[in-house]
Amino acid sequence: MTKAALYISLFLTCLTFGSKAQTTEDYINAYAEHAQVLMREYKIPASVILAVAIHESAAGTSKIARYLNNHFGIKGANSNTEIRSSYKDYLSVNDSYDHFIDFLKSRTSFNHLFEKYDQYDYRNWARGIHRGGYARSRTWTSQIIGIIKKNNLFQYDERPEDYVEPVEPKTLASSAKKVTSGKTYTVKRGDNLHNIAKARRTTPAAIMKKNGLKSPAIKPGQKLKL
Repeated sequence: MTKAALYISLFLTCLTFGSKAQTTEDYINAYAEHAQVLMREYKIPASVILAVAIHESAAGTSKIARYLNNHFGIKGANSNTEIRSSYKDYLSVNDSYDHFIDFLKSRTSFNHLFEKYDQYDYRNWARGIHRGGYARSRTWTSQIIGIIKKNNLFQYDERPEDYVEPVEPKTLASSAKKVTSGKTYTVKRGDNLHNIAKARRTTPAAIMKKNGLKSPAIKPGQKLKL
């Protein structure tokens, strides 16, 4: 291979690797250690820190991440001349991570979370940050939790081997629904089984089975389980 051909080959190789998009795995490998440093000091799960950063910065590939080192979508003044933006700029990515913690601790809508939850409870941390007004999207919490689960980010939370996750509110709600689902209906004059079933999005057969009825005949004052 000639010297000129060698230079061209090296140039194309550098171009290929330089244009390769950073993966989420690359991002996690780059910043997990600093997220854990913050976790140990402030007791906010490293998984949450990483997931919020991944979500808000598109794993470091967003414009504000590349030009402003802003990985958490925090607004503020910046001195950058390359882009016009309402987002704050930082000297380094780690500075952005540090300011995320300061941002949470400095506002009453978030700072109580540091006393209420530990570094292992990523679900309640995500919900608390969302409820505190960090993001407007209704799906923000589920997106953050989804990122944590998809990338197994809870492995960075240094959970004890015997750690048991708190029961999720959804589970509690489902249990409550089962308890209160045994509603009854008192038959009124003019009612028939077909109309009652239609109003409650069920079928006459289902109501008959639940009440042990042998025929669809009903009478006023009769109580039906629904």
